[in-house]
Amino acid sequence: MKHRPVSLAVRLTVSIGAVIVSVLLAFGWIVERSINDHFIQQDVDELKDVVQALNHTISTLPPGTKTDQLHQLLANAVSGHQNAQYRITSDTGSLVYATPGFFFKQFERIARPVSEITINTVSTWEYEGETYRGAVLQMIPEGLPGSGALTIAVATGINFHLHYLASFGNYLRVVIVLACLVAILATWFVVYQGHAPIRRISREIRRIRSDQLHIRLKPETVPAELVELATSFNGMLERLEDVFRRLSDFSGDIAHELRTPITNLNTQTQVALSQSRSVEQYREILYSNLEEYERMAKMVSDMLFLAQADNNLLKPELVKIDLDEEINMLFDYFGAWAEEREVGLGVTGKQVCILGDRLMIRRALSNLLSNAIRHCPTEGCITVQFGMNADNAWLQIQNPGVGIPAEHLAHIFERFYRPDASRHRSGEGAGLGLAIVKSIIEAHGGAISARSTPQATTFEIKMPATEC
Repeated sequence: MKHRPVSLAVRLTVSIGAVIVSVLLAFGWIVERSINDHFIQQDVDELKDVVQALNHTISTLPPGTKTDQLHQLLANAVSGHQNAQYRITSDTGSLVYATPGFFFKQFERIARPVSEITINTVSTWEYEGETYRGAVLQMIPEGLPGSGALTIAVATGINFHLHYLASFGNYLRVVIVLACLVAILATWFVVYQGHAPIRRISREIRRIRSDQLHIRLKPETVPAELVELATSFNGMLERLEDVFRRLSDFSGDIAHELRTPITNLNTQTQVALSQSRSVEQYREILYSNLEEYERMAKMVSDMLFLAQADNNLLKPELVKIDLDEEINMLFDYFGAWAEEREVGLGVTGKQVCILGDRLMIRRALSNLLSNAIRHCPTEGCITVQFGMNADNAWLQIQNPGVGIPAEHLAHIFERFYRPDASRHRSGEGAGLGLAIVKSIIEAHGGAISARSTPQATTFEIKMPATEC
């Protein structure tokens, strides 16, 4: 089962929400880490003060200081740091002094002595449910007689800090979760409001019906991001309106074109049946009906051909075609008709060859020549010229006579279109010839155009050329 794509609102909300959540989580981690580092720095400063006070006291001991006095002086040295504990041992391992309750002999043995107390050199450990942070240093006192290097193990309890950090961390996580929820909801609301122009355009589009294709969206009333969409939709409406108009005209023309032969057939049949007639009379009526049948068959065949062209179903069987030979052959075919209408035929040009379907090309050229002979005035001369231009072959068919007005020239390749209203429905064809010519030429990768002056009309074909 094919799943429906996720909506844009959900996609944007998830994407932006993910970014916001990531930023808030990173911010919370930075804040928590910063506070933790701040407490570590406080502990380090306190340990430094303790070591500095002990070092100063030991270095300034008067000569002959007794043990009791030494203990009293060392105890008083750190009287302002009640949370600090320390232990001082000599280089032989004997105890010099230790604060009451200092039971960190194991830490003193395991910890590596450092030269300076910093954030990176202090250690953290637990002992009997209490967490401590401390360090081990070595010093050589000047005022303590008979002693070598001393080892000072100093530590401070950090349970208070840890409890605060745990409480603050829980509070911070709750705040971040709530902030994420609020941010996601706000993002969804903003995205939903941001899509309001799209919903408005959708409502306007839904109101457009087949009889309202003239309606257009107003690009100046939509956000900049939707201007291209509105413009493209207006272009689509214009194409649809043109297609609907052409389809409507096409349907009307088909009905009109078919009605005439059907009416003729119906009338002739009724007349034939109205009374008894001779065999010769029936034969004449049947011949007349046959002409109408052939006219309808040709019209249907032409429409089927154009339908194939519209659906890209024309598949030319390409062979090499010599335009000079093809034109002269058509001149032989149309010669009698041209002579009857007192119209001359002339051809000029060098040998040019194209690749094309011979029957299709012959049909296109036949339509153009018959059109030219039909509209050429008496004693006029139709001129066919062809040649090469770069890699393209060109062919022009020019006939003198009254030109085609400019307002009609752009439509002459449309189906059932006749620029001269006086010739409309006069039995000169269904008006599909030029539309078929255009379909054939375009199916061969070429192009056809027309230009007209008050003295002559010229049709020009351009197609890819090949070696003869």
